[in-house]
Amino acid sequence: MAEAERIIGTPDVEGADGQAAPAERPKGKRKIAVLFAVAVVAYLLDLGSKMLVVARLEHHEPIEVIGDLLQLNAIRNAGAAFGIGEAFTVIFTIIAATVIVVIARLARKLYSLPWAIALGLLLGGALGNLTDRIFRTPGIFKGEVVDFIAPKGFAVFNLADSAIVCGGILIVILSFRGLDPDGTLHKD
Repeated sequence: MAEAERIIGTPDVEGADGQAAPAERPKGKRKIAVLFAVAVVAYLLDLGSKMLVVARLEHHEPIEVIGDLLQLNAIRNAGAAFGIGEAFTVIFTIIAATVIVVIARLARKLYSLPWAIALGLLLGGALGNLTDRIFRTPGIFKGEVVDFIAPKGFAVFNLADSAIVCGGILIVILSFRGLDPDGTLHKD
């Protein structure tokens, strides 16, 4: 029973008699508005930056921001991170769409502000790259993602990728600290 409670996300709480006590309901309001506000901001920053890059930087020489350590260099990426999997653009589109659906479903159980921020970053980043995959050339569900942030010796990426990575790191930290999306704290 305790394992089932842990899996479905309810805290494993014991009463004074050693028996499992009823799980406490999360306190406070759901953080759906925060999740969607963070997602919208991340999405709009990504979309705006890509529009600017396509209009002003594509087909031009890279712009040095910090010498050759950091440049702005517009490229199109049909693959995933580091250009891996260029033949699987449709698969990446499906994965991004699935992530969006999972986050939307999880939102109704979301009472934790840090989780709302983390999931909002993931949602905004996934929407940003999904928009490219749907609407950019060479065609629907095969579109290439616009990447432009080019640190020396590293892959070229965009703001959506940054949001996804930051959201993912935050989720790992929250998980290690034992904070669940519903706001409960557990100790394993």
